[in-house]
Amino acid sequence: MDSIFDLDHLYRTYFKMALPSVFGLMVSVVYNLADTFFIAQSNDTALIAGVSLCAPVFTALMAFGNIYGQGGSSLISRLLGQDDREGTGRVSSFCFYVALTTGVVLAALMMLFRVPLLGILGATAETMPHAQAYYTVLAIGAPATVLNFIHSNLVRCEGMATQSMIGSIGGTVINIILDPILITTVGWGARGAAIATIVGYLCSDLYFLWLLHKKSRCLSVKLSQCHVTGRELQQILGVGVTAALSNLMQSLTVIVMNQFLLPYGNDKIAAMGIASKVSMIAQLVLVGFSFGGIPLFGYLYGAKKRDVMRKLIRFCLTFLVSIAVVLSLILCLNSGALMQLFVQDAGMIATGAQMLRWQVYTAAFGGVVLLLTVLFQATGKIIPSFLLSISRQGVVFLLALVVCVHLFQYQGVLMAQAVADILSAALALGLLAANRDIIAKQ
Repeated sequence: MDSIFDLDHLYRTYFKMALPSVFGLMVSVVYNLADTFFIAQSNDTALIAGVSLCAPVFTALMAFGNIYGQGGSSLISRLLGQDDREGTGRVSSFCFYVALTTGVVLAALMMLFRVPLLGILGATAETMPHAQAYYTVLAIGAPATVLNFIHSNLVRCEGMATQSMIGSIGGTVINIILDPILITTVGWGARGAAIATIVGYLCSDLYFLWLLHKKSRCLSVKLSQCHVTGRELQQILGVGVTAALSNLMQSLTVIVMNQFLLPYGNDKIAAMGIASKVSMIAQLVLVGFSFGGIPLFGYLYGAKKRDVMRKLIRFCLTFLVSIAVVLSLILCLNSGALMQLFVQDAGMIATGAQMLRWQVYTAAFGGVVLLLTVLFQATGKIIPSFLLSISRQGVVFLLALVVCVHLFQYQGVLMAQAVADILSAALALGLLAANRDIIAKQ
């Protein structure tokens, strides 16, 4: 299996795996910004806020996909390190069919509880029509969305990082093409934006199915192979659920923050929606470089190559912190100009620029948390992975939010994420010290 991962040129192999992931995610940033741009051109604050309120729905669907996408890829990487081809086929087939079933169940539940869920998301009488139009399409397309996160993760375990990027980019390009047509030309507004997204996911799903049929040597979607052992299921769910918690906690973060911003007006929610999407430029670059290491981390751990693992972790930490600092400076210095790309209202530009700066001040600490979280996921360390998954955008964030709001009111809402990043990074480094078997000398 060393033919898949060239360990003699470790850093080159890491970038070969990570860069396609980064490029794929950056295209998704372009899509999100394009989506926001076309919605913002309406100059309708209620429309912008209504679509922004549905952001947690995407994150939640991503979370369910990542249960099997990241949980499965973690196990498959370690099985490849042990040269267990039969096991990789069974695990990949199981993840595919269970994810598809999960998507169908979610679609039914989301439609059944549509009204109360929109209320929880923070929809008001003013924003409800737009939020409901967007939400309904997302609910119907839930199976396609959930399924998209399976093979985009699994094919990377086999070294097909470039093909994974092509699948993600292909669907995103279709989104971008359809956005202006459906949002503006056809005049479907929020509904058009959601339809463009689901069509893009469907096209991406079809590409990955073709890729597995034509190119894969280890992965499978054969129904006859759709079975796993109890221990394998425990590993998939143990790692996958903790990975999904990161996405679910991110949804919770957005919902709670919107509730805290609601007393200050819909313009604050709309500004935060735009600022959050711009800050994704830094966030997703760090996510891409972190997740790019998962196949290597899992493979090295399964093959018991701890010395190589130590070398890779040191390099990744140094690289991620450095690139996070650079991105933070760029976004902070250009915060006003970036907001002005989406809105022309001087008040919203000033508000959004301040929000954006607070979002990226501590990106370096967030990068440390991201890398060590995926390291624990890749090596099957369920407890530390779980603790980090509920920290930075979960329990630690909620505690920071409550305390900061109590002390600083409105400014406290903005600074809570920065405080949570610093505290969570300290927790992550402590957990790495407590799990030294990952990098213990042989």
